[in-house]
Amino acid sequence: MTKAVDLVHRHGEHLSVIASESGVELLRYVYRAEDAWEAPKPYIHPLRTLSGQVVTGYRPNDHRWHKGLQMTASHLSGANLWGGNSYVHGKGYRALPERVGSMAHAGFDEVSVHDGGARFAERLTWHPRSGELWAEETRRIEVHDVDAVTGSWALTWSSAVTNRRGEPLRFGSPTTHGRPDAGYTGLFWRGPRAFRDGRIIGPAGEGPDLMGRQAPWLAYGGEYDEADGHATLVFVHSPENDHSGAGGAHPAHWFVRDSPYAAVAPSFAFHQELVLDPGATLTRRYRVLVADGAWDRERIASAVGGLSW
Repeated sequence: MTKAVDLVHRHGEHLSVIASESGVELLRYVYRAEDAWEAPKPYIHPLRTLSGQVVTGYRPNDHRWHKGLQMTASHLSGANLWGGNSYVHGKGYRALPERVGSMAHAGFDEVSVHDGGARFAERLTWHPRSGELWAEETRRIEVHDVDAVTGSWALTWSSAVTNRRGEPLRFGSPTTHGRPDAGYTGLFWRGPRAFRDGRIIGPAGEGPDLMGRQAPWLAYGGEYDEADGHATLVFVHSPENDHSGAGGAHPAHWFVRDSPYAAVAPSFAFHQELVLDPGATLTRRYRVLVADGAWDRERIASAVGGLSW
């Protein structure tokens, strides 16, 4: 079997996953620490289609702390591991640097390439501004199913966050603190500026009214500036996420916007807080399909239905 991707590690800086046939850098995983106001944390940017088009935004002027695809925690027991201003009920967004924390790279346990793709496993620590250890995370990111015929490839993101405090960690969002339709927290994608007013597609509907709804997947389609063409990103819950909460797990709801910017997050604390007891672990796994072209619902549903977990 022909090798699908190559992996380049610039130690202390980032990992790059590159499509072997075309030389396109599919993603760059940056783990060096950045500006403290932006809640330093590892992130993926750029994220590209197989044709080489960038489908993430980085430090846009409206939210400098939006960086591609990253794991976030907008409200965590009074801390802000999202970055920038903090939402305070009745006062709006306030500059409160004492609340802004970080997620720090602690090491890689695996960095490997195989016939079908690449994977890396990372250890991270989560901290409030004062520096105490609040949580430890094990994260695995896999690139696979690189398919030139369909013009798509897949990224699987797995995170397991363990509470290391002596008291519960409370995951929330601006919505749990009083702001409607702002349930962002967890895995968060910021699209490029050209993707504003893009197409939001769910299994049973379309449009921004999918905000705060539940579904096993949600897709976002956008059209490029400069280059001709479109891209579609499909965000999918793994079966074990139990996103509906029917099996007793905490329910998940989609945060999605097409205006004033393109963004998607499978929020795990949209309408109500998620409480993680001391020593307990929050485990979530997601898949992101990155595709060239404007995929319709039928094609998206077919692709999601064919996923092997």
